[in-house]
Amino acid sequence: MNKETVRPLVAIMIGVISVSTSAIMVKLIEADSGIIAFYRMLFSVLLMAPAFLIRNLHELKTIQKRDWLFSIIAGVFLAFHFILWFDSLRYTSVASSTVLVTLQPLFAIAGTFIFFKEPIYPKTVIAGLIAIIGSVLISWGDFKVGGLAFYGDLLALIACALVTGYMLFGQEVRKRVSLTTYTILVYTTSAVTLLFYNLIRGESFGHYSAMTWFWFLMLAIVPNLLGHNLFNWALKWVSANAISIAILFEPVGASILAYFVFKESLTATQVLGGIIVILGITLFVIDISKVKKIISKKLLITEKK
Repeated sequence: MNKETVRPLVAIMIGVISVSTSAIMVKLIEADSGIIAFYRMLFSVLLMAPAFLIRNLHELKTIQKRDWLFSIIAGVFLAFHFILWFDSLRYTSVASSTVLVTLQPLFAIAGTFIFFKEPIYPKTVIAGLIAIIGSVLISWGDFKVGGLAFYGDLLALIACALVTGYMLFGQEVRKRVSLTTYTILVYTTSAVTLLFYNLIRGESFGHYSAMTWFWFLMLAIVPNLLGHNLFNWALKWVSANAISIAILFEPVGASILAYFVFKESLTATQVLGGIIVILGITLFVIDISKVKKIISKKLLITEKK
């Protein structure tokens, strides 16, 4: 493979490992979910601010009112996605929570159908049903383990729906606004939302250990800026579908890390459900027609030989 192929693939691998650490870091932090989410967003904004002020500040003057509104809504959705997802990790396993959050493409199907009138194809329905069966298996297994684990699964599913809403509003804005400017707008809105959320709840913004502050910063650097930014960079050379498939390995990486860090073991039901979910979403993101063409070409080459 040439350098133009290897570089984005390496970036995607690093990106997947980076986002896989998110759930582990959250479980290591002894703070309320809203506080963890707030500092993740705040530090992300502060780290991105210099580049934005130098290169993209002028873009704010050209943003339409509709794009401002959609960016604010996306930021609010992202804030509550983090709150609920981080909360879910308090009740259920890292494996269950991260697998259920990867159901995002299925929520996107419903969202694009309802709001943008995009058609739903038979392959999409089949993939959705497969993934739903897998999620039911995970939740059923956790329900048998305990009601709190099942509650955590529900929080993860709601968090998944919220991050899908964030993506749906964002896809409209990204047609007209650069990635850096959009990200700053959304992250800032999210941080402000979380600020008020924590003030209302009376949560403490300080008096944390040096290690806790370290994890706050690492959450911003590793999963946010390193993980997701590398995915966005790789989009120049690699299709979004390929990256979507790569992200499906996040639950795998998170589960492996959880086993070594927290000694979390997986039940047979969790493993089976997780595999089924990943298979369903893989079917959803793979373009079957392209796969058939590739197979046909290989068969023709084989026959000629």
